[in-house]
Amino acid sequence: MKPAFRNIMAKLAVLLLWGTAAFAQAPEATATWKVTAGEKTAEGCVLTFTADIIDGWHIYSVSDPYNPVAVTFEQIEGLTVEDELVPVTTPSELDGSEVFYETAVFRQTVKVEGSKTLKGTISWSACNDMFCAAPEEFQFEVEVGDGADASSIAIGPENGADATAIGPEEGKEEKGGGIWGLIIEAILWGFAMLLTPCVFPMVPMTISFFMKQSSSPAEGRFKAFLYGLFIVLLYTVPICIIIGITWIVGGESVTADIFNWLATHWLPNLLFFAVFMVFAASFFGAFEIELPSSLSNKTDSKSNAKGLGGIFFMALTLVLVSFSCTGPIVGTVLIKSTQGEFWTPMVTMLAFSVAFALPFTILAMFPSLLKKMKSGSWLNTVKVVLGFIEVALGFKFLSVADQTYHWGLLDREIYLAIWIVVFTLLGLYLLGKIRFANDSPLEHLSVTRLALAIGVFSFVVYMIPGMWGAPLKALSGYLPPIQTQDFVISAYSGTTSQGDEGAVHASQSASSSAHGAGSGLTLPLGLSGYFTIEEGLEASKEQGKPVFVDITGHGCVNCREMEQRVWSDPEVLRILSNEYVIVALYTDDKTKLAEDERITTPEGKVLKDLGRKNSWIARTRFGVNAQPNYVILDSEGNQLLPVRGYDLSVEGFIGFLNSGLEEFQKQ
Repeated sequence: MKPAFRNIMAKLAVLLLWGTAAFAQAPEATATWKVTAGEKTAEGCVLTFTADIIDGWHIYSVSDPYNPVAVTFEQIEGLTVEDELVPVTTPSELDGSEVFYETAVFRQTVKVEGSKTLKGTISWSACNDMFCAAPEEFQFEVEVGDGADASSIAIGPENGADATAIGPEEGKEEKGGGIWGLIIEAILWGFAMLLTPCVFPMVPMTISFFMKQSSSPAEGRFKAFLYGLFIVLLYTVPICIIIGITWIVGGESVTADIFNWLATHWLPNLLFFAVFMVFAASFFGAFEIELPSSLSNKTDSKSNAKGLGGIFFMALTLVLVSFSCTGPIVGTVLIKSTQGEFWTPMVTMLAFSVAFALPFTILAMFPSLLKKMKSGSWLNTVKVVLGFIEVALGFKFLSVADQTYHWGLLDREIYLAIWIVVFTLLGLYLLGKIRFANDSPLEHLSVTRLALAIGVFSFVVYMIPGMWGAPLKALSGYLPPIQTQDFVISAYSGTTSQGDEGAVHASQSASSSAHGAGSGLTLPLGLSGYFTIEEGLEASKEQGKPVFVDITGHGCVNCREMEQRVWSDPEVLRILSNEYVIVALYTDDKTKLAEDERITTPEGKVLKDLGRKNSWIARTRFGVNAQPNYVILDSEGNQLLPVRGYDLSVEGFIGFLNSGLEEFQKQ
């Protein structure tokens, strides 16, 4: 490659990275607004401005001297602004300023002669822990007068770009808390793969290749950069192509259906369970799993070519040879990410591949670092440890199929018993009490193995109380729900607080929906509720309470985590139990619907099971395609607040519930 071209490519790469970083500093909009108008009275009409603030950011209150939230109206005949804009949500204090996190509600009273369409602009400023975004604006229209509906129409920001309207029937999910957990997990797996026996031996071959191919250190570093880039592309591009094709051919609904099938249907879940058990047996030394030698040899031979082609085939060789170790991990990353939006698998696979490629890229750039890395029997130890972990993770797939089809094979205590035994055996292996076929004799116990054994046995001790109903919040996303457990001591009573004395059967059913679509379903923590929106709205009219819609799934890791770490808070549990009618929409449940309960989509597709029906409702009515998501409705089915997604802030969730109650009481 010519030096001039190489320098141009390097500069372009730097500019691209710089531009990406600069673009990522501030989101397109730090808050999404909804404007509603109350009933017109002699005293005036109360306008409510509700902000849904994205994670990590805060906006300032109306009293801030520099960055206040402000509303200005276009002057029309017959409009009188009666008072100042006032906050309804209690602000937090930050460095002497009043700020709002998560959600903020403001009100202002106006008087209008007759029925009018009010137009105006909301302006605000937002900051995070590192910097502040430029001042932002949102233009709105709202109908005021007799018979006007309480909705807002977005005109768009000042620059003329279209903005998103959020009215009573719409809600846009702006939060992405769950994606960061998946990204971090993918990165950790990517780094861990370097230590496996089918990957680590590729390191010396990689260094040797680049030392022979490069005439200068600068050229070697550039080729190493391309090598890492090709590894990332080989992992990421195929996933993007597959998802892109389904999106283009069938649209969002088809992609969502494929993801839902892959994540919850019994066939792929049992298949992945079997694959994990087979790979675990291979890691324990029962046999070796390898790709056909002809494929890897052919690829390896082409890697000897010079130029970009040789670098590409070198990367392809690494991907193919390492398959026996990375295959099941890649599968885990992808399956977990299918519970998010359609782009989530692409993002998580990008994170995994970057972490996996980074060590190879760095070692190829600086070959002297290789001298500090020595292979040995520890590689087989890593492989066996991964085998134990794969056994534990494999049962998660079996658990998903068990829950979505209500087989009742893998209740919580059985699942826990398996994990306790697996990790106890892992601890004994680390202490040298168990040996496998390819292990070398353990003459003495190293400090590293001792530290790992202590960590593993501590984990086992942590899990043991779960056999009697301890919530085990750190594992809530991986365990079957506690209501599947047969015996629980000091379980949630489902009223106002945790820890009530006495034994309560954990599989306490919801008080209604004992027939039809809700048959066999339960709510967590002993809560009572419904499993269709129609039933919930009917109960809301009878009880005079708003409806709390829980968009959830049996196989949703983040849903279980929200329930055990947020819903279990005494105040949250009290509000949900006493102030709301709860409706749980399981988007992955396989219960077959009666003919009169089925839905036919505008495309003519008949949705015959409960999960597909609920998934379609979540997408078309609430604009979300992931779990968990939470929606608050009034008795007529109108949405009162923007959708709230995965967020482990207890205070934020309490604020969300209280804001919903305030909106409901204004009607």
